[in-house]
Amino acid sequence: MSTPITEAATVLELAGRVRTVVTRLNRRLRREAEGGLSPTASLALASLRSHGPLSLGELAAEEGVKPPTMTATVQALEELGYVSRQSEPGDRRVSRIAITTRGRHELDRRRRQKTAYLAARLQHFASSELAQLQRTLELLEKLLEEGPR
Repeated sequence: MSTPITEAATVLELAGRVRTVVTRLNRRLRREAEGGLSPTASLALASLRSHGPLSLGELAAEEGVKPPTMTATVQALEELGYVSRQSEPGDRRVSRIAITTRGRHELDRRRRQKTAYLAARLQHFASSELAQLQRTLELLEKLLEEGPR
């Protein structure tokens, strides 16, 4: 299962392997969180929960998608009752998108499903493997720290 790192392994090869594993794990977790939301919709909900109400443009920029894509995503979320639109008091042409209680519950449900899936898989690990995973997670978290590119 694990391949020892030899002198021939390069940082680039290791980076590729980390990317592949993280991508595959992310896909599997998305499948585990049933509900039919697209990745963009799930991320938009999470952003609204974290940042509070945002305009369509702000939300599109936050998620790195074009405004028409976010417009369609917000319409779908609105139809499900996961978000609501609120007109900007000073400018009725601008609306802010806010997550609803139902949207928060959906995000919580999806997170619980993903966590339960991982917990079930981790129960089969030996304590030495869990300790190794803990150390690996600390390194992965270090990758997320801001620093030189």
